[in-house]
Amino acid sequence: MTHQNKKLPSLFFIGHIAIDTIIRFHKEHRPTLGGSVSFCSLSLKTYTKDVIISVISSIGKLNFDNNLLDIIKDKDIDLRGLKWTDTYNTNFILNYYDHSRNLTLKSKSPNLEIKDIPEVYLNNPPDIIVLAPLCNEISFDYISNLVNHFPNSYVAIDLQGFIRNIDNGNVSIIRDDNIVLNLKRIINLVDEKLFLKGSEHEMKVLSGKDDIYEVMNHFNNFESKGTYIMTLGEKGSLISKKGERILKIPAFQSRIVTDETGAGDVYYAIFLYEFIRSDKSWASIENAAYLGSSAASFNVEKTGPYGFETKERVLDRTNYKNYLR
Repeated sequence: MTHQNKKLPSLFFIGHIAIDTIIRFHKEHRPTLGGSVSFCSLSLKTYTKDVIISVISSIGKLNFDNNLLDIIKDKDIDLRGLKWTDTYNTNFILNYYDHSRNLTLKSKSPNLEIKDIPEVYLNNPPDIIVLAPLCNEISFDYISNLVNHFPNSYVAIDLQGFIRNIDNGNVSIIRDDNIVLNLKRIINLVDEKLFLKGSEHEMKVLSGKDDIYEVMNHFNNFESKGTYIMTLGEKGSLISKKGERILKIPAFQSRIVTDETGAGDVYYAIFLYEFIRSDKSWASIENAAYLGSSAASFNVEKTGPYGFETKERVLDRTNYKNYLR
């Protein structure tokens, strides 16, 4: 693998690679590769080959089928950042019903540690560091070390794995003062190079607000000047930044909805790639979000990490403007 062309956008995707067992309409599907880093990296490498992607994660050998990684290995994604451990891997049961889901954590890989990042990565700063934990495996100290080592890199946070409460395997989202304080520290640490994405429920819990526009204004009141994204499912998404108008991005019509798992990850990966290639204006951020939303509409059409499309097809759907109302 040769990754010498630094003209290509480069991204680190950091977080657990998971095993997902999906139950839909009481039917259990065979385990598939899961985790935000999997969906982000695979969708982006399908979207374009003109990108350098590195995955940093830990994998538990005791219950992980190595064949699950074949789909990633086939995409020229750098996996030198994987640490194999003699433990059980992060494993979720996702039970879907009425556009909602119950999430159960059956096992968890070890937390991530800075010392496990390969030196070759430390010597090659990425354009964007995407922090996408699943179950609190990334600490504030870990992020602080990354920011100090890569001061010029953007830091994109996926909120879900920072805000989950896990009690005897049952996964829920609760407002906890310690969680809120930790995220405020992260927001202030990264400052204007921050992107933070969360679902409607996650962003409401973190902000303590019920109205979606009040939620976005809540984050804009921070001293830092990050960019905040709230995904709204079939209602699209909102994007805000201090001093800019709030962007309302529509969702796109899918041919069929088979599996919503990873749709937000696909949105985020394509959005961040298009942002880093742009002039960083608010108009270019809006354009990047339309492409991310369009790409996500393909993801839900297939079960597991397979509903990804090329930029050409994503652009076709974007230009057709068949939005969900």
